[in-house]
Amino acid sequence: MARVQKVSDNRKKGMVVKRSVLAIQRYFLGFSLLFGMPVYADINWMSATLDNDFFVNEDNGYTNGVYVSFYDIHENVTAVKQPDFWVAPLMWSMPKQGLDNVVNVYSAGQALTTSYDIAEVNPEEGSLPYSGLLSFTNTYITANADHADRVSTTLGVVGPLAMGEQTQKTIHKIIGAQKPMGWDTQLENEVVFELSRGRSWRTWVSDSGKMDFLSGVDASVGTLRSGVSTGVMLRYGHNLDDSYPTVLLSASRSSNPLAVNRGWFVYTGVKYNYIFNQIFTDGNTFRDSQSVDYDHNQNMFTSGLSYSWGSGVLAFAINAPFTLNGDTNDRELDKLTRYGTLTFAWQI
Repeated sequence: MARVQKVSDNRKKGMVVKRSVLAIQRYFLGFSLLFGMPVYADINWMSATLDNDFFVNEDNGYTNGVYVSFYDIHENVTAVKQPDFWVAPLMWSMPKQGLDNVVNVYSAGQALTTSYDIAEVNPEEGSLPYSGLLSFTNTYITANADHADRVSTTLGVVGPLAMGEQTQKTIHKIIGAQKPMGWDTQLENEVVFELSRGRSWRTWVSDSGKMDFLSGVDASVGTLRSGVSTGVMLRYGHNLDDSYPTVLLSASRSSNPLAVNRGWFVYTGVKYNYIFNQIFTDGNTFRDSQSVDYDHNQNMFTSGLSYSWGSGVLAFAINAPFTLNGDTNDRELDKLTRYGTLTFAWQI
């Protein structure tokens, strides 16, 4: 009798897990349709990216991000292809001639942030706020042999409507992890946006073509995040010529840097940021909420690799923030916001 009861309990648990997974799938599909994912665009590629702190043996801070992206790729173009209205506000700054490739990217994603100790029902004052973000991003990239340009627009919602609590509790239940207790203190519902403009230069290429040095700048403004940054990256690998513009995709979390055309590379880089505002640490824009003091000079060390074959690409990276002049609290915040990230892209 006990054995029958055990089998029955296991079946019930299996049904709960299955229903939870289906709910998450319907949730992301509905979100994609809500924001008008490309139905008539000439979609060439698709990617899925997972950001998670378990790659660095943590379970707090920036704890999870899931992004699904669709790529409309045009090669050997002679002028700018007509962009979507999402990126129209910054298109005046983009080059119009002398282009080789144009890429239009549509991304939907969810990001979750929690306090240091997820067992606390009421995190102590000064802890990183609980927050969920549900977002849509349109990224438009133009590229030639030595530099690439990007504009992107992100629209989203922070707060209970982003369903961060449901997502994290469901995943933790499936994997048997500790139940997060502090979601009742999460940021309130708020519609957020971010406009971003970036450029990457292929500054140096070795005689063998197996190594190159990239530099870049970026600026963004919005209630989601505002800031400026500059960075450098050193790559070593095979068939590097066509893949350097993909480093611009990581800024909008569309994907990690991707190898193309059966190429591969390993890379390391550093990025220096100055953050004017970001909702994950500052809290809600127009009302009182949880927030945390932080060093606005936020820097990032990154290292990773990418490998491509006929119709697929795999990429993995570790992103580790570091502070130069911050105090102990800033260094603790660095630990809370480091994460590993995995991207799988495939041709469709």
